[in-house]
Amino acid sequence: MDDFTLARVLHILAIVPWIGGVAFVTTVLMPAIRRNNAPGERLAAFHRFEAGFAWQARLWVGLAGLSGLWMIYRADLWYRFSDLRFWWMHAMVAVWAIFAAMLYVAEPLFLHRRMAQSRTPERDFARMERMHRILLLASLIATGGAMAGAHGLI
Repeated sequence: MDDFTLARVLHILAIVPWIGGVAFVTTVLMPAIRRNNAPGERLAAFHRFEAGFAWQARLWVGLAGLSGLWMIYRADLWYRFSDLRFWWMHAMVAVWAIFAAMLYVAEPLFLHRRMAQSRTPERDFARMERMHRILLLASLIATGGAMAGAHGLI
């Protein structure tokens, strides 16, 4: 197996648990927390669950970014970023950059502390739930576009 094929395999193996985890949190965990916890307790309930998932998300997002960058470098795919027919390349990088910024910068540096001291946990949970829905939709569009684009469908 050549290094490009290995990078592609690692990329897909990172994307599946990453976006699958986002889908689970967005469509199963957050609605369950909303149904089973009082509005003021939802944020704390989410953080109890999220603590066990954050390291996994960081691992998968990191692996997806490294393998994606290696494929771009190895196959010299930089030109695709100047051609809008490859919009899905831009979408993948944008989704990755948003998640990387949240997981590696915002959460550890200030977001967890801000949420722990929140005076409006019910609003923060609702905002977080909305953001998860938007990010899941963007992730699915990027993933679908990438699969279709990689196989010549678009």
